[in-house]
Amino acid sequence: MPGIRLGRSERSRDLLRIGGRIRGMDRREFVLAAGAAAVSLTRAPSAFASRLGGTPLAYVTADLESHVVVLDLHAARVIDRIRTGPGPRSIESVRGTIAVVAHTEHGVVSLLDAVKGRLRAEVEGFAAPRYTAVHPALPYVYVTDSAREEVVVLDAYDARIVGRTRVPGPARHVSLSPDGQTLWTALGTKAARLAVLDTSEARRPKLVRTITPPFLAHDVVFAPDGRGVWVTSGSERRLAMYRDGRPRRTLDAGAPPQHVAFGRTKAFVASGDDGTVRRHRLDGSLVREARLPLGSYNVTFDWGGVVSPSLAAGTVSVLDSNGHVRAVREVARAAHDACIVFGP
Repeated sequence: MPGIRLGRSERSRDLLRIGGRIRGMDRREFVLAAGAAAVSLTRAPSAFASRLGGTPLAYVTADLESHVVVLDLHAARVIDRIRTGPGPRSIESVRGTIAVVAHTEHGVVSLLDAVKGRLRAEVEGFAAPRYTAVHPALPYVYVTDSAREEVVVLDAYDARIVGRTRVPGPARHVSLSPDGQTLWTALGTKAARLAVLDTSEARRPKLVRTITPPFLAHDVVFAPDGRGVWVTSGSERRLAMYRDGRPRRTLDAGAPPQHVAFGRTKAFVASGDDGTVRRHRLDGSLVREARLPLGSYNVTFDWGGVVSPSLAAGTVSVLDSNGHVRAVREVARAAHDACIVFGP
């Protein structure tokens, strides 16, 4: 990729397609790493990175340029770009070692190896994959497919689909409870209904019911305690806080659509049309607001770091765990989504 990897030799333009089992990873170690990750959320990214033998990195999808940008979070600088198929949009970290990339317009999900910094596999069998929720202890991820109106269970280790569940609408944003027992998904970008699924049998989610939110919903995210869910709006300057499946209160918010990311004791709510990210306490009270480039819709909090890419400006904003902007870097023509992983 001479146009992207300046000063380096050109790589093959053919993308790797793997249909079978991925070799070279011990399944027991994979599951044990999940438990280690779960108890390490309170530690700084550098501390956890040292345990994995890696560096905290932001993976950012450049959906107009068919690659994922690799940003060193400490230095806030681009260190690599990983070639993918066309149109990488959403991206989600699987415990810091694998990144799941949804290519919505092309019906493909890519798996990136964060340790080796390369494309690991491509999985077909989707119509319009949207967003991903990661199981806390098993190698399963739940990918919403809005065209097929399904929640698809993907084994991130074997790179294969292991289950599908129909939902009554075009599933998009999705969140899984911290115990892995319950999944919520918004049935549209301005959703009149939310679907609730029982995921106690991880490979066989079951639709339990639908919920009518107090406005047309956009994003859904479980709070760290597993009992609360924050639901943002696709049409209003409000978000709703649910408790045990019931609405408890609404909060004022920035321009819709808003997106949410949680730390252990804080919530970050981004509003791309306003160019803001607000830090809240878990009770909903507002702590501060920071200015970001317009189009900074998505926000990610993981391993003590916060990143927000801009779809309009092609930037990535790096914030500290208190919501203060550390750096803003231009990385691509458009930056759709980001996640945090650990590289070599």
